Amino acid sequence: MTAQNSKLQVSVVVPVRNEGESIRALLEGLLGQTFAPTEILITDGGSQDNTVEIIEEFIAGGAPLKLFRETDSMPGHARNVGARNASCEWIAFTDAGTVPARDWLEALVEKVSRDPDVDVVYGAFEPITDTLFKQCAVMAYLQPPALMEDRLTPPPSIASALMRRAIWATAGGFPGHLRSAEDLIFMERVAQHAARPVRAPRARVYWAIQPTLWRTFKRFVTYARNNMRAGLWRQWQATVLARYGLLLLAALPAIWFGWKWLLVPLSLWLLLLIARSFVAIRRYRQVYPASVLKNFVRLAVLVPIMATLDSATILGTIQWLVADKIGGQGGAEAGNGK
Repeated sequence: MTAQNSKLQVSVVVPVRNEGESIRALLEGLLGQTFAPTEILITDGGSQDNTVEIIEEFIAGGAPLKLFRETDSMPGHARNVGARNASCEWIAFTDAGTVPARDWLEALVEKVSRDPDVDVVYGAFEPITDTLFKQCAVMAYLQPPALMEDRLTPPPSIASALMRRAIWATAGGFPGHLRSAEDLIFMERVAQHAARPVRAPRARVYWAIQPTLWRTFKRFVTYARNNMRAGLWRQWQATVLARYGLLLLAALPAIWFGWKWLLVPLSLWLLLLIARSFVAIRRYRQVYPASVLKNFVRLAVLVPIMATLDSATILGTIQWLVADKIGGQGGAEAGNGK
């Protein structure tokens, strides 16, 4: 049985907020699928741009969209609103800021059509690397894809996923108080309940990543703060903080030997950034093959990206410590997300 003749009905759930620049491409992509979704449920988390107006334009044109409006909602809460109101047994999740391939949903559904015991299907979440900076950014902070069904496939993501509605419910839904990392927690919960999670490498969703150092910095400050809120710091911040703690210790002899000693930890820091950049280039050599000269150009771009990611990680962690741990804002925002 193929996806085209499957009687499976699918609700697509999308959280959005201030996506006026990207929402039209996403909706056109969902409405142009080779396997048409039964409904598309969009939860707006309090947009202050023209996101809602664009969605309402599609609804007025007869598109099978349902819009739910929340105030200052986090992505997990927005996904839960959509899933809770879904009318189909199967729910497909994707994210704002993405564009699905025309056969994205078909490729997901096909896995279920071939094996009715499947509970969860993860597709592929592929970054758009149309500039040197974006390509280097991907190398710096994303895990490299692995060969799967003759395709280089990134790790699973909730932005390209299909699951039974019962699995979403049994897993307790998404954490509603986090701006990011809620998908990681939810996927861990799903792994505990889904009997047959499978991969669909052909089910591709294309993601527009941050195009500049400043926007990358701001995004990763948010990621770092919410990663601490989620209790996942051992998977990320622990390594960064340990690394810079050792560099700080290496700087202490400057108290006795003078400021020139600071050249030692500074040199170690630069060598560390260069080494990590070389490792990133090596990890991605099959994905982005290049000449020696081009790799040296990449190195020059990767080093400041690595430094930017580290500084964002430290700042986001400090924000969590001051505002959430000491100031108690985390609890207030958790309430807003529910």
